[in-house]
Amino acid sequence: MPMNRSQARVIDPILSNVALGFKDPEFIGVNLFPIVDSPASGARIIKFGKEAFLKYLLRRSPGAKTARVQFGYDSDPIALVQDSLEGVVPREWMRDASQVPNIGLGSRAINSVMRIAYRALEIEQSELAQDAAKYDANHKVTLGTAWTDPAADIKADIDAGKAAVRASIGVEPNTLEIPYTAFQGAQNNTKVQAQFKYTSSESISAVMLAAFLGVDKVVVGKGVYAPDEDSDFVEIWTKAVLAYTPVNGQTIEEPSYGYTYVGEGQPLVEQAYWEQPVKSWIYPMEYERRPYITSMNAGYLLDGVQ
Repeated sequence: MPMNRSQARVIDPILSNVALGFKDPEFIGVNLFPIVDSPASGARIIKFGKEAFLKYLLRRSPGAKTARVQFGYDSDPIALVQDSLEGVVPREWMRDASQVPNIGLGSRAINSVMRIAYRALEIEQSELAQDAAKYDANHKVTLGTAWTDPAADIKADIDAGKAAVRASIGVEPNTLEIPYTAFQGAQNNTKVQAQFKYTSSESISAVMLAAFLGVDKVVVGKGVYAPDEDSDFVEIWTKAVLAYTPVNGQTIEEPSYGYTYVGEGQPLVEQAYWEQPVKSWIYPMEYERRPYITSMNAGYLLDGVQ
């Protein structure tokens, strides 16, 4: 009986760990959609209501049944998508062309591939988070004054979003994603600068802005991409998103605005092979993942911030 592809392929554990450990501060979507391992095939997305924040009767009388609680409910099936890309190490890069590339050259090839894969994921996460159709009327707003206007009342805008999320899930959002140009506007905002006028001579940082706005974390969407070789660069993030996401670690059972489900053992790297026509060693990489909004009520979309 012939082997299927997954049975036949041989995984490179060292370079798979390189791919798994890849991080780039340019990509901030995982702050809204934390990465969790996807359960077995056929699993379903767990979406959340108010279960985690209800008042429960915990006291038990002798002989009585113990109260039970289950967080979340099954929703749509998880449907992971697979990114597949190959890194190339040309023979000219190697001092000794008769040898397999060393781990350093292999790592460089995989890091280049992972940067492309993470950019693709970042674009997917941004498109999902910035889709106004994903939110109800109470969890989105189009601002009348952009944050690039020095007179904008950024704190009032954020306070309104925090109140909307708290009214829906019982806790305030703890993470703010802000586009790059909107962050520049916030740095020059009259009220923001006045807050730090006598305490710091430094430029307003994301940490300082988070303290001013009363959120745990502000992440700045700096990523760009080019639709094709003849196009100008496009901003990945153009709207701001307030969200509640887990603080210390996460599992699929913990309430969160969103998650990025990732296949078990992903990303993975197959062992390199030689391709004579291009006189190069080829490193195949595979990454099965998909972001989902698991609790719209835990998010708030701000359009018109820039």
